[in-house]
This record gives sequence, structure tokens and C-alpha cells, in this order.
Amino acid sequence: MTMRIGQGFDIHRLVKGRPCIIGGVTIPFELGPDGHSDADPLLHAIIDALLGAAALGDIGEHFPDTDPRYKGADSKILLRETVAKLTAAGWRVVNIDASVLTEVPKLKPHKKPMAETIARLVAIPADRVNIKAKTMEGMDAIGRKEAVAVHCVALIERDATKVQIS
Repeated sequence: MTMRIGQGFDIHRLVKGRPCIIGGVTIPFELGPDGHSDADPLLHAIIDALLGAAALGDIGEHFPDTDPRYKGADSKILLRETVAKLTAAGWRVVNIDASVLTEVPKLKPHKKPMAETIARLVAIPADRVNIKAKTMEGMDAIGRKEAVAVHCVALIERDATKVQIS
């Protein structure tokens, strides 16, 4: 069996007037991530981790912020499209582990719905998605409540039903 690991990272400023969408879940909060799409930093980091594991480039290559089709795009759709690309290349997701770095909003009550949403999007059981919430103890832009960042690792495996013989 062939397995690969990918790493993803994303960061967005927190601004007024934007919905706070993290992990595909809308969180009631006065600030939200700013970006070209819905700016969901958790799903964006997952997309990069999956694309990296499969050696398929990065989120900017597949969903560029210069393309008006992605203005305000729902990152859940982008993640589904990414999983379809992996599937077409003969891969499937094994697990996802992510650390969300933010002072605000508090994520504890939202971690389970995030994991369940992500699991549905990538077609794995929810117990294979782990989300950790971390603060920066008041340091840097994240600590000053100006941004949210995510580090993510994903494991994929070759889908034995789609092995390509060369």
C-alpha cells in the first residue's frame, strides 16, 4: 500500500462585515476571515495538505484568487472538488489533523461540528478528523485578535481499486 503525507497552512485577517466560517461551520461572531472566497482557513489548509500529499500543486493553482469564479466561493465546494481530483488520480483520504491558531472566536463548542462537516466532505469517518484549537498567548497578529491561522497534516493512500499499471 502506498501512503503519502501532505502539510497545509493558511492564514486570514479577521475583519468586520464578514461571516466567521471555519471548518465549514458558520460561527456567530462579529469578525470573520477576509479573503477572495469565503476565506475558510481550516478548509483551505486541508485543501493544500491534500493537494500536497498527492503532488497536485496548491490551492492557488486550482482555485486562483484572480479568477472571478471563486469570488465568494463556498470552500466546502472547493474541498469537494479537491477530493474529486484526488479520487481521479487514484487516492483517498485516510485522516486529517489540524491546529487552528486563534484567540477569537473560541472554538471548543464548534470543533465536533467542524470535524463532522470535514469528514462528510472528504468521505471518511469523523473519528479520523482531529481539530485542535490553540492560542498565541497574546503574541503576534493572532494573539492581538487580528488573524486566524491553521496548520494541517493529511494522510492519503492509493485506492487499491484504482491502481494504475504502467
